[in-house]
Amino acid sequence: MSPPDAATGLFEAQRPRLLRLAYRMLGSVAEAEDVVQDAWLRWSRMEESVDVPAAYLTRIVTRLCLDQMRSARARRETYVGAWLPEPLMGTSDEEQADDLTLTLMLALERLSPLERAAFLLHDVFGLGFDEVAGTLDRDAAAVRQMAVRARKHVQDARPRYPVAQAEADRIAHAFFAASRDGDVAALQAMLAEDVVLYSDGGGRVIAFRNPIHGMDRALRLFAGLARKHVYRPVLLRPISIDGLPGYISMDRGQILQTTALEIRDGRIAAIYMVRNPDKLRHVATALDRPPAAAAGGH
Repeated sequence: MSPPDAATGLFEAQRPRLLRLAYRMLGSVAEAEDVVQDAWLRWSRMEESVDVPAAYLTRIVTRLCLDQMRSARARRETYVGAWLPEPLMGTSDEEQADDLTLTLMLALERLSPLERAAFLLHDVFGLGFDEVAGTLDRDAAAVRQMAVRARKHVQDARPRYPVAQAEADRIAHAFFAASRDGDVAALQAMLAEDVVLYSDGGGRVIAFRNPIHGMDRALRLFAGLARKHVYRPVLLRPISIDGLPGYISMDRGQILQTTALEIRDGRIAAIYMVRNPDKLRHVATALDRPPAAAAGGH
């Protein structure tokens, strides 16, 4: 093993990539950080030398994530309402290279843990099939088949036409104002006929238990919320969320919320609202305010 300072330097150089991998595997910023910290503890106790630290650490993190996913899937079965990934704010150059939006993250949820790992390691992180096979303890032919199956599952979720940043920001600002005011005409001009709205409160705060399907239901919903709410939502910060345009807002009852918008053919095809305070701790930290835990809002 390298001297302690060198070992720390080797690990820290890999940390951003390992966090990206763990988040893409688990859909949780907090759980990804825990997994990478566990990997660091194992790395720091290593006594034998490692020829390729990046490959070794990738193997550790992937296997820790696979272990974590078994218990996570059991917890999802009792999750209250819609489950959405923890929102990842901002878009670094590396995250853009991942080309994994929130929509694609949800498509990955339909894969088995091994299929998800094979797809991410090969298609997203660029590992060869032999290296992926060693990481997953499977033969290369089986890994190739897993990656092919995974790719077929997610390809339909990829946007056909990317949205320019300026247009995405314009739509996000316009949607916030129209939904806040219950402006049915403005919303009608923005929403796709088959729009779907997801709201993740996790049983911690009030949220829509089931997805809201269709423009008509969404319009009635936003009009009703605007009439009912004495407290008007406040826009805190427009931001990219898992590669989608969106914003952070404060809702009735001081409920922190992130909203991400999937835009297709110039219209909003899906709306993803995360309100569960357990999933917004990193967002609250970035804003320097605690996420409210009391029920309120929608």
